[in-house]
Amino acid sequence: MASSLASKPFLGAPTTDGLSGLCSSSDLRTLSSSSVQFVIRQRNPKKLQVQAAGNTTGNHFRITTFGESHGGGVGCVIDGCPPRMPLSVEDLQGDLDRRRPGQSRITTPRKETDTCRILSGVHEGVTTGTPILVLVPNTDQRGRDYDEMSVAYRPSHADRTYDQKYGIRSVQGGGRSSARETIGRVAAGALAKKILKAFSGTEILAYVSQVHQVVLPQELVDHHTLTLDQIESNIVRCPDPEYAEKMIAAIDAVRVKGQSIGGVVTCIVRNCPPGLGSPVFDKLEAEFAKAVMSLPATKGFEFGSGFAGTFLTGSEHNDEFYLDDQGKIRTRTNRSGGTQGGLSNGEIINMRIAFKPTATIGKKQNTVTREKKEIELIARGRHDPCVVPRAVPMVEAAIALALVDQLMADFAQCHMFPINPDLQDPVPQPLVGAAEAATLHI
Repeated sequence: MASSLASKPFLGAPTTDGLSGLCSSSDLRTLSSSSVQFVIRQRNPKKLQVQAAGNTTGNHFRITTFGESHGGGVGCVIDGCPPRMPLSVEDLQGDLDRRRPGQSRITTPRKETDTCRILSGVHEGVTTGTPILVLVPNTDQRGRDYDEMSVAYRPSHADRTYDQKYGIRSVQGGGRSSARETIGRVAAGALAKKILKAFSGTEILAYVSQVHQVVLPQELVDHHTLTLDQIESNIVRCPDPEYAEKMIAAIDAVRVKGQSIGGVVTCIVRNCPPGLGSPVFDKLEAEFAKAVMSLPATKGFEFGSGFAGTFLTGSEHNDEFYLDDQGKIRTRTNRSGGTQGGLSNGEIINMRIAFKPTATIGKKQNTVTREKKEIELIARGRHDPCVVPRAVPMVEAAIALALVDQLMADFAQCHMFPINPDLQDPVPQPLVGAAEAATLHI
């Protein structure tokens, strides 16, 4: 059966000239075939550009994650890190320990130390400016737990969509759809947090503010004084002890039944330099939304007043300006959430991220196999009854990666030439030197 194939440029790729290594344009025009006809369009040659398929994020501080849940290991490649910055595995391991499985009875029982190794980009304890490769080996794989799930799709999991897209998938542990992929993000995020802390004193803290129907009242947490020690004082990572116990009880109640529940993580950014973000498509909150919504199990994102702001009038919602004791322009309230017009304004940034109940549960459910046979499935394996306690460092990492990328973009565009001192603050100078940065652990 005859067919016609039109040759169209791909991402600005050359057409005629790009095929010169195979045959000339005259050869193509005289090519006769009963099955294929090529239509060649003359265009100016352009450089072929192919972007990685969803495994890379960032423009200036760029990371690529790799690995699968039950493969040999997981990790990341970090490109764009400033040179001459002190960096050791200890700088990364702290956040990896907060993320790792098996840390308490309310997390997955999978036992992994998640010990990281830095294989490139660091020489004699300082970054070289070249790509940094971080590797975390997998040590507690149990592929046999997924034998039945190799043919049956787990409800609300990525099994079916991966088969639809690729025609193949890594069955054990969910492959790239597993939360184990976030190890690379958390490792890179720890480095991003160190850069932000050293440059401008910027702090990023996240905590659990809701588990199922247990909701922490916002007024119980002071975002100006909140500390990491308060968050890490209990296994659910809620800074209020009373509500932490209620949340733990809620998780315990479903854990013993093979069920799961969701929750909300609140994240704040303190001492963020003003002016980060770019109009129109790269507004800071838009960058944050993409960063956190790419995490596994996320289902919602609120910034500042969020949906509650829709119940207010303009006069009730507006953040009025005033001059503080140092003569700086501030806002009396912060319903905007630390940005205006998509740019940071120097106030505390705050946002909330909703996580769904873990999809893989120990309850019998109806599903369909790859061969389109309806069956009942009880999923095996080791999974979190509630993901939010371990999602806390993941959220911090996602925000840190987006923020440091925007910091570098702002520095490159807006601070190459003298500022307007009547309207702009001086460029922040690093708060610590190389010697002090060596002891700065996040």
